[in-house]
Amino acid sequence: MPDEPSQSIFSFIKNLFKRSDNDIQTNKSIEPEDERIEELIENVLNIRDSIVKEIMIPKVNISYIKESDELSEIYTVVNETKHSRYPVFDSENNSAIGILHVKDLLGAAEDGSFELAKILREVKHIPESQSVTSLLEDFKKDRVHLAIVLDEYGMISGLITIEDILEEIVGEIEDEFYEEKNNEIIKINDQEFIVSSTIEKEKFEDFFSKKLNCPEAESLGGYVLKEFGHLPKVGEKILVDNLEMTVTSADQRKIKKITVRKVD
Repeated sequence: MPDEPSQSIFSFIKNLFKRSDNDIQTNKSIEPEDERIEELIENVLNIRDSIVKEIMIPKVNISYIKESDELSEIYTVVNETKHSRYPVFDSENNSAIGILHVKDLLGAAEDGSFELAKILREVKHIPESQSVTSLLEDFKKDRVHLAIVLDEYGMISGLITIEDILEEIVGEIEDEFYEEKNNEIIKINDQEFIVSSTIEKEKFEDFFSKKLNCPEAESLGGYVLKEFGHLPKVGEKILVDNLEMTVTSADQRKIKKITVRKVD
C-alpha cells in the first residue's frame, strides 16, 4: 500500500536527524544544536494532524489587489504591505481571479496601456479541510507558493502560503521583499521608517527619542498590540504623540512590520 502524500517528507526528516520520539523525551544531556534539531522534528510531527484552516491567514487579514485597480493603486498596496505576491480579487471580493507577482510589474508604464489581467498567474484553490502536509506536497508538485482557501460553500475564507507551513516547522521566514532582514529599523526618508515589531522597546525609544508608556511590553510589537487591544490588520494605525504607527505586515498570529512616520 503506498504511503500517504506527506509520508516521504516526514520519513526523510526523521531519518536525517536519526532521532526517535523516545530519544527526544529521554535524552537529558542535549547540546543546543541538538535541541534545535529535536524542536524541528517535534514541529514536523505536530503538523501531521493539522488542517489548512488552522494555520491559514483569514480573509479579513489578506492583503490583495482588485481587478479594477490602476497601476498607481497597485503600487500603493505594494508599498504599504511589502509582499512579493498578491491575490487579485474581483470587484465584489468574492473570488480570486489570479495571482500577481510583484516582479511582473517591472517595466509597466503608467500611460494607460497597462493591463493587469495579462500578467496574472493561475490561482490555486484548496478546501479548508485539506491536510497541511498534503498541501505542502501539492506546493512542491505544482511549483506554487500560495493558495486561496475556500469554505464548504465555495467562498473565500483565507489564504495560505508555503512560508506559513514552513514557519510552523522552522519559525518565522522573512518575505524576499525584506532582504535587509537583519536591520530592525530601515530608513525610507527623514520622516518615515520601517520597523521590525521584534525590536526591543528601549532601542525604539532611544532611536526615536520617545518614551512608550507601557512597562509590561518588551518589544514594539507588544506595545502596539497593547495599544490596539486586538491583533490589528494591515493598514490599521495609531498616533503616539508625533509618531504615526501603521501596521504594514502582519498575519493571523502576530504583527511583523510597522511603518513609523513623523508627523507635525
